[in-house]
Formats: sequence, structure tokens, C-alpha cells
Amino acid sequence: MLADLSSAAAALAQAAQHVEPVAAVVLALAVILAGAKLGGDLAVRAGQPAVLGELVAGILLGNLDLFGVTWFRGLASDPTIGILAQIGVVILLFQVGLESTVRDMLRVGVPSLLVATLGVVTPFALGWGVGALLLPAESWYAHAFLGATLTATSVGITARVLADLGKGATPEARVIVGAAVIDDVMGLVILAVVGGIIVGADRGQPLSLAQTGVVLVKAAVFLFGALGLGVLISPHLFSLASRLRGRGVLLATALVVCFSLSYAAAAIGLAAIVGAYAAGLILEDVHFKEFAERGEQHVKDLIAPIASFLVPIFFVLMGLRVELRAFARPEVLGLAGLLVVAAIAGKQACALGAVGGGLDRLSIGIGMIPRGEVGLIFASIGMTLRVGGQQVISQAVFSAVVIMVVVTTLVTPPALSWSLARAERRRGAERAGE
Repeated sequence: MLADLSSAAAALAQAAQHVEPVAAVVLALAVILAGAKLGGDLAVRAGQPAVLGELVAGILLGNLDLFGVTWFRGLASDPTIGILAQIGVVILLFQVGLESTVRDMLRVGVPSLLVATLGVVTPFALGWGVGALLLPAESWYAHAFLGATLTATSVGITARVLADLGKGATPEARVIVGAAVIDDVMGLVILAVVGGIIVGADRGQPLSLAQTGVVLVKAAVFLFGALGLGVLISPHLFSLASRLRGRGVLLATALVVCFSLSYAAAAIGLAAIVGAYAAGLILEDVHFKEFAERGEQHVKDLIAPIASFLVPIFFVLMGLRVELRAFARPEVLGLAGLLVVAAIAGKQACALGAVGGGLDRLSIGIGMIPRGEVGLIFASIGMTLRVGGQQVISQAVFSAVVIMVVVTTLVTPPALSWSLARAERRRGAERAGE
């Protein structure tokens, strides 16, 4: 069977070389999307997020070269697929931003802010420490970027798990989701700072406190400046856009805001996803009032079909870039194991910020564990950064990070279900004893 598969893949690759370039790309997209949807279906049937199935599908396809099927591995370095995946990441962060608003962030309260702060600082320190311990030959840039990948919490996966459990209205759920949103913002700022320092080092600019301060100020000014200006300007922009006739005006206007802020972020040396996330945050329902009055769908619904096409490309591509043979090396397997421990322990520490009576800290800590898409995005950006021509995040380290993302995503649903049920029993016992 493997021989037949190898022959079929070789025939496809040979045929693709004799057709116009677009045909080779659409063939690759057909394979990627089919693998993503099959993997997503199996994951959902197993009670896991679809994104996990898409990632695993990519890992399986990319490692068929172990059996002589090399065509899929070539997709991992295809520049066109890479560009589509990067656009998918921009759309994904735009979607994540649309799930919250600036006003939501201001209403989350002290517990969410404290949980988010501890949930960023502690994993960052632990990730750096793991890198320094197991990768002493790597530069401190690699150690810092490992720390950055551990800061993220996947607000999308966490919210989905809470909704599936029917616990979205619990006090713990409100703290978790609020903290995850702030966590993402802080993580993006850390990504911008670390990435900016690495880019500066590659250009021969030595690290200094002044340089670090400039990058931090640049990231903060852009993010909060974009949020402030966006809240003021976007209502007028969409009001003007509502006067245009024709189909797709609302979607096009929203994408103009998203892509413009993404470009602006990239132009000043930040990651494009910082701008995409800010664009999602500033768009509120009230901005689309004129469009809603004439019966148009919400932006979230309009963007969903685009995301369902582009976002799986990113996750499958990330899986394609994982080399399972790297885990034959004990140091890589050890790195993956310690990253998992640091990822879980770091988010458990953040539960100490859950001040206030009645909150179940264990549930809050577990709810913050999944890294999901945000951790993958951070790691993928690390692979594009270089200092002196050398990748900051190597292929083996990237593979270890992907395993950490998979494990943290897998353990959260059952652990959170158990913990919330335990908290409910405890509250019931306390009420019965009163």
C-alpha cells in the first residue's frame, strides 16, 4: 500500500511539473484542505478542537517521507503556500480580535488582569530557563523566543471548551476569557519586543536598554494608538462605506481596516498579526448598524468562509514542518517534555492572581493552559527570524514547540471538565452546610 501511495505521489509531482504554476498550487491546496478537514473531523469526533486535527494531519503528511513519499514534504517550503498561510494567520488574529472589544478589555476587572500578568511573566521566565538549560549552545535570542511562545493562551480554544461544557457563564469562565484576551495583548507586545531586538541584532545594532525601550514604546504606542484612533475613526469609516452600493461592501471595508493595520505594524518593525488583532478589537457591532438595517450579515459571519479556507492552510503547513525523526534525538524529546511541564506550571502559577471569594483557582489555571494557534504563530515567526544568517528557532526546536502545543491543547478539555465539576460539588457542599 505504501508503495502504491509513493508511486501515486511521485506521479502527481511529475504531472505538476508539466502544467502551469497555478495548477500546481491548486493541487497542493486540494491536498491540504482535504487533509485539514479529515483531520478536523476526527479531532471533533474525539472531543478535541478541529485545529488539533488539522495540525496532526500536517504532521502525518509531512512525515510520509519516512516511507519514501517526499512530495508532501516539498509543500512545507513552497513560497506560494507559505504566503497563503501567512494571510491565513492575519485573518485568524483578526477573527480572534473580533471576539472582543476595547470596552470588553476595560471591563474584565482586577482578577483577570492579575491572572493575565502572572500568566505571561511566569511562562516567559520558565521558557527562557528551559532554553538556557537544554540549549546552552543556542543564543539567548532563542531562549527568549522560547519564553515568548509559552506566554500565549488560546482564547478561542478556551472559550470553545467552556461553551461545550455549558460553563461559559461561571465566575471562573469570565475570569479565564478576560485574562486570555489580556494575555494575548501582552503576548503580542512581548513578541514585538523580542522580535524587534532580534531584527536589530541581525542588522548589527547591539542590544542596549535604550534599544529595548524604543522597541517596547513602539509596540505599546502602535497597539494602544491603533485602538484609540480606531475606536474614534471606524464608526465614520463604516458610515461612509454604508453609502456604497453593491455586494460585499461591509466585508471589503473590514478587510481594508485589517490589512491596513497589518501593513502599518509590519512597516514599523512589528509582526503583522499585531495590527490584525488590533483591527479586530476596534470593530464593534454599533459600527455596522447601517449595514445591519439593510439585512447584511455580521462581519464575523462574512469573514468565516475566508477563514475556513485560509486558516487550515497555516495549521497543516505547521504540521508539515514538523520532523518526527528529530525526536530520535534525546535532547529534542527532553526539550519537548520540559516545555510541556513549563507550559502547564506557568499557567498554574497565574491562578494565584484570582483574588476574590469563591473563585476556583485550579480551574482558572487549567483554563489558561492551551497554547493552540497563538503559540504556533509565535513559533512560526521565530523560524523566519535570523541573526547572522542563522535561524533563531531551529527545525528541531520548532518540532518540540509543536508537540508542546498539541499536548497542552489535548489535556485542557478533560482536565477543565473535571476541575469545574469538582468546584461545583464544593460549592454545593458549602451551600448545604449553611
